[in-house]
Amino acid sequence: MARTVADLVAAAIATESTADTPTAVRSVFYIEHGTRLGTRVGTGGEDVVYRNRYVLARIGTSFGACACEAGAVGPEVANFSGMSAADILTQAPAEVRMAVLDAWLAERAPHRSHPLATSVELPTGTPLQRALARDAAIVDLVAPQVGDTIAVVGVVTPLVEGLLRRGAHPRLCDRNAESCVGLPVEQDLDAVLTGADRVLATGMTVSDGSFDVIRQHCLSTTTPLYIYAQSGTAIVREFLGAGVRGMTAEHFPFSQFSADATPMYVYRSGQEGTREL
Repeated sequence: MARTVADLVAAAIATESTADTPTAVRSVFYIEHGTRLGTRVGTGGEDVVYRNRYVLARIGTSFGACACEAGAVGPEVANFSGMSAADILTQAPAEVRMAVLDAWLAERAPHRSHPLATSVELPTGTPLQRALARDAAIVDLVAPQVGDTIAVVGVVTPLVEGLLRRGAHPRLCDRNAESCVGLPVEQDLDAVLTGADRVLATGMTVSDGSFDVIRQHCLSTTTPLYIYAQSGTAIVREFLGAGVRGMTAEHFPFSQFSADATPMYVYRSGQEGTREL
């Protein structure tokens, strides 16, 4: 069983080294976008503009994704298209490695047919309508009790508002925000995690290494950990039942890239979800 994300990378490389046919990464590309969920053109509150950057990779019928910080990589990642998974996993920048690992794991066990996955349809609608549907499903997964302190790592306004409506007390952490619906947003991850009744973290934590830190904290304190993910969905799934209590997974194209109905997959750790590579 993998203990860290780095262990998953090593296991994938080892598997590829003995494969009769190397796994080809058909496409690698980069997307940067902004989304304003609110209806008013202005600043503050619901009108915040979310800026996200992703490296995407395709293997067979599956996409993998890795969120990244500004300036980390750019459109040049397309040069990795057509290379073998093994070569990318050993040579490429971390963001590309994570996207390819995500696609490699997803192709081995697609979300659409995974026995632990329950498909939830995100309805046709505006960005805000689709975000509200997604975040309601995430809050249902976390199932906070009135008065629970929820450490939220990666802040999205509708998600925080959903927790508040359930009577929970969100404690927020995000590198790119200072406040959300009047609540302060901290930079100190340890301070946010300490004493929380539950932890809800974005899949973006896979790309910066904090996922391993968060998962180890939750294992050592027996704190339920839930992940909502667009990037790193198949990577996170490997730790279901091994520190991750539940997760939601959106594969590319993500909900913000379509107005039409799309699936989101909900996993709960009713049984071990980690399998040998």
